[in-house]
Amino acid sequence: MTVFAVRPEATQEAVAAALGARVKNISVRLGEVTVTVAAADYLASAQLLRDAEGCKFEQLIDLCGLDYSEYGQGRWEGARYCVAVHLLSVSLNQRVRLKVFLPDDDFPVVDSVNEVWNAANWFEREAFDLYGIVFEGHADLRRILTDYGFIGHPFRKDFPTSGHVEMRYDPETKRVIYQPVSIEPREITPRIIREENYGGLH
Repeated sequence: MTVFAVRPEATQEAVAAALGARVKNISVRLGEVTVTVAAADYLASAQLLRDAEGCKFEQLIDLCGLDYSEYGQGRWEGARYCVAVHLLSVSLNQRVRLKVFLPDDDFPVVDSVNEVWNAANWFEREAFDLYGIVFEGHADLRRILTDYGFIGHPFRKDFPTSGHVEMRYDPETKRVIYQPVSIEPREITPRIIREENYGGLH
């Protein structure tokens, strides 16, 4: 049996019908449907998108955090942190992006969707590790990419590119130690060296 891809406009209509008043914004851009819901409606919206007849988004294919603090060259006036989820309906051959902005910039928290799609597990841990987004109800929310003693969240726009600490092996104590970063920030300007007859060219 051949399953044809659903037109984005049809997907948009199905998603809008399933979520109803929970929809804060829904659009089609570059052939992709994006729907935004409030943090309070996020978990219920996820369950509806998975189960509603015209949606059937059985598979979570990506979940990531976003930091909007420098978006639009600092002209962004909304919440700083966002979670974006990419969903796939295998049975209906359609996709949707679900976005939720987190209301508290100082303590970004939102419900976990790991009970809805268990593929969210490591994605949520990554967003927690790199952005500091807390996923309420996640059974094992801990760092996944950085070290256990790592300080801060390296994908936040205000995180320094050189980090806060560095680690090295100390031969005297015979163990790995942490110390403040010793790298001085500097701007590197590449030098162009032109040689006569380089590569046999005249």
